Amino acid sequence: MKIIAPNYILVGDTLLKNQAVAYDKTIQKIDSLDALTTLYPDARVEHLREHSLLMSGLINAHVHIEFSANKTALSYGDFMPWLYSVIKNREELMEGEATQSMEKAVDAMLQNGITTFGAISSHGMDLDVCQKAKQNVVYFNEVIGSQATMADALFADFLSRLDASKEISREGFFPAVAVHSPYSVHPVLIKKAINIVKNEGLKLTAHFMESKAEREWLDSSQGDFKTFFKELLKQEHCVCDAQEFLSFFDDVPTLLTHAVQTNEEERETIARHKHTIIHCPISNRLLGNPTLNIKDLNDKNIPWILATDGLSSNYALDLFEEMKLSLFMHPSAPLLLFAKSLIHSVTKGAADALGLNTGEIKEGKNADFIILDLEKEPNDELAIHLILHRYNISNVYINGSKEI
Repeated sequence: MKIIAPNYILVGDTLLKNQAVAYDKTIQKIDSLDALTTLYPDARVEHLREHSLLMSGLINAHVHIEFSANKTALSYGDFMPWLYSVIKNREELMEGEATQSMEKAVDAMLQNGITTFGAISSHGMDLDVCQKAKQNVVYFNEVIGSQATMADALFADFLSRLDASKEISREGFFPAVAVHSPYSVHPVLIKKAINIVKNEGLKLTAHFMESKAEREWLDSSQGDFKTFFKELLKQEHCVCDAQEFLSFFDDVPTLLTHAVQTNEEERETIARHKHTIIHCPISNRLLGNPTLNIKDLNDKNIPWILATDGLSSNYALDLFEEMKLSLFMHPSAPLLLFAKSLIHSVTKGAADALGLNTGEIKEGKNADFIILDLEKEPNDELAIHLILHRYNISNVYINGSKEI
């Protein structure tokens, strides 16, 4: 048993003073330091500096580790030029020093207070890096492929990668499934993947309605994707429309990433089936996509969480930076309330969406927390200040182990 004694503890949006936390791999009790040392006389006590704040570790539910080598190789400003640049440069980005780039990205997330992440793995190249990561990892093996003639081969490859991830037995590693998107995955593959999810109780995610090109292609088999699919895949029509795609997920609450081009009917479907939207504001801006309509999500009681996406469409894997940009990209949202919602989205909200026993400073939850060095006693607008001022993260604890 260990006891940690900060000046302040952030529990949800409530600030506790003069309290301490007793923990091993999980949080055992929150009480005064005197009470905890009486209850656990043999526990090692760690006293923290003045104005130290203990809060839940951050959760980055959607990140592509495999393209971490990108810095200037890919084209920003519009989705289609970006996509063509990914296809042109992907071999270069995934060869050479790709492993070192992935390791650096994972370490950067740790330094930024991210104690859990959801890795969207297209090729399985990041499996070893994610296995060795200090963080908890939900490892989403991605199924992709819109050509019916290739379905069996593509599904066999997906199964091979999924099975390899199941061989990882370390604490805090969770195999999962990702369906790439409605325009890039044949319904046969989607149904097979979702059957596995249902039978094995795995978490499920998918990209959905990220770009104008996707909207036009799914609605009418027209737009910028028409040339793309005809030239690259000899495909004249989309394999399913948006509502058909969503119908595959009716019985499985799913994390749907982006959703910035959804219409009213689709958002009502998402709400009815209790899916969660993953909001990636920096990625959306860099790829020329709209800003997510969070007010409408709130009005429909659709849960949403924040994530960074990957370094293929971001300049940092930093949820504090992501929250700051989101704070400014939604100018009509009440500032303090929205700041609290953003922090919730990368802690308890993300943990709930991923089905993990973390994301809260609460008895019985995993001991995943970070220590921030504040400059003075916090006030009622702490949530805003945490996002704006990016305080130093001096310590990171994962499953009770001090990793920084």
